[in-house]
Amino acid sequence: MKRILTGLECFIESPPPWVSGLKIGLLCNPASVDHRFNHAGALIHRKFPGRLTTLFSPQHGYFSDKQDNMIESEDLLDPHLGVPVFSLYGKTRQPTEQMFENIDLLLVDLQDAGTRVYTFIYTMANCMEAARRYEKKIVVLDRPNPVGGERIEGNLLHPSLSSFVGRYPIPMRHGLTIGELANLFNNHFRIDCDLAVIPMKGWRRSMHFRQTGLPWIAPSPNLPTPTSVLVYPGQVIWEGTNVSEGRGTTQPFEILGAPFMNPEKLIAVAGKETIPGAVLRPIGFEPTANKWAGKLCRGFQIHVTDPKRYNAYGTSLRLLHAILTEHGDQFSWKTPPYEYDYKNLPIDLIIGDRTVRKRIESLEPIAAVEASWQDDLAAFDEIRKEVFIYPR
Repeated sequence: MKRILTGLECFIESPPPWVSGLKIGLLCNPASVDHRFNHAGALIHRKFPGRLTTLFSPQHGYFSDKQDNMIESEDLLDPHLGVPVFSLYGKTRQPTEQMFENIDLLLVDLQDAGTRVYTFIYTMANCMEAARRYEKKIVVLDRPNPVGGERIEGNLLHPSLSSFVGRYPIPMRHGLTIGELANLFNNHFRIDCDLAVIPMKGWRRSMHFRQTGLPWIAPSPNLPTPTSVLVYPGQVIWEGTNVSEGRGTTQPFEILGAPFMNPEKLIAVAGKETIPGAVLRPIGFEPTANKWAGKLCRGFQIHVTDPKRYNAYGTSLRLLHAILTEHGDQFSWKTPPYEYDYKNLPIDLIIGDRTVRKRIESLEPIAAVEASWQDDLAAFDEIRKEVFIYPR
């Protein structure tokens, strides 16, 4: 397998001439490494001695040690580089002028999850807006979309549900790299900052992460493997329900369940033939933390057998439909707050459209629900082509 080169590796190998003499900031976390597991901070410090002045961290913290939503991290001092680390998921999610005062440009090196609700991309957007406001340059070091760059899935976010898990009208699975998303935010959604993207070499839109030859470093504690991120665009919906998404187990998002679930009945309702590219294996598990901690949950592990055929969002919506059909008296939606929104149902913020939730509640067939957003999805597909760095 031929290994691709990330934007970080291309930047270190051939720095653009305009970087010369500039003071550098870096938005990063433990997944910001090259193929030899060298961290971006160490590589940039070595390449530009004395010029890396400031670090920034996204949700889950600089060491990716914070487990859940709305668990804030503090500012700190990097123990090896001796430079300040400002948390952008702590006292503020918006970079302040003071945070930016000792940099000329901000490098962004984050591993995205390819899913609309993943907060890293909105931390990037907040930094882009701050860069425009404080007249700094943003440089995004591109990384693979771990679920591929061809397929897109789901309804577009309704503007009334804009939040930190969805700022722009994009689908649940957007099919863009983080560099392409930066271009989309900057050009189509008019952030209009001074932006540059350092592309990867060798990445193709058809690639899933295991095909890149790169090591997988968990970008957040509950995406420990390429498989967990592959199912995440659908399995994240359980965060808005009383069904466990596997937090508090060793296989978050790969498994789901609750004490009231009957897997055999659910399979009969959902139908195996409606789940292409995956096998649902009935399981029992006991979370050590989070929902249903210490209680036996029955449910499923999703085994993805064909990533190119697997429809993550549609699969999880079909399971949701089956659970509402069979266990509607014991199932419930999670109540606010969720990601600092104290008003809206978490499931509405996650799905991004109240109408979709209401149609599923009324047990409308999922095929009909999916059909309702295909025109919007096709329109988004045309928009995203305008920011492609890597052609089909």
